[in-house]
Amino acid sequence: MEPDAKVTARHVVVEGRVQGVFFRATAAEVAARLGVRGWIVNRADGAVEALLEGPTRAVEEMVAWCNDGPPRAHVDRVTATLVPATGALEFEVRVHP
Repeated sequence: MEPDAKVTARHVVVEGRVQGVFFRATAAEVAARLGVRGWIVNRADGAVEALLEGPTRAVEEMVAWCNDGPPRAHVDRVTATLVPATGALEFEVRVHP
């Protein structure tokens, strides 16, 4: 991250056909490429939920990517809410309990 880059965090919920289409795995690859930290998890209601944190431009690119997702996904809606940064050090693919 650039020394003077502002850190932004977004809580994101992606709805549609987003489970079983490698959304989380592909998101982890995109996050690594962009330098975004946080986590992503499948929700019981069929959505995918994530915390995206890092330089503002990178986080906004990641949110934009979520509007399309990987090739097999069909995204109906993305809700991205500005939240306080948590200081995440990596991007984690979480498994729903």
